[in-house]
Amino acid sequence: MNKSELIDAIASAANLSKADAGRALNATTDAITGAMASGDGVQLTGFGSFVVRDRAARTGRNPQTGASIQIKASKV
Repeated sequence: MNKSELIDAIASAANLSKADAGRALNATTDAITGAMASGDGVQLTGFGSFVVRDRAARTGRNPQTGASIQIKASKV
């Protein structure tokens, strides 16, 4: 399901116009990404949780050359 299909499903289930459903979905995703950007997690009971995790630096391998490379730490 892509974003437009999700908007259609929300509009149908909540008896909203597609424009209102789209604004509601955008507000929801903006709130989740804003919370995650500030380091907070979001838990939606019965659905799931969104949290930022730290991924440690590690050694990888370039598949074309076989050379070892250092992969930097990141947040996922």
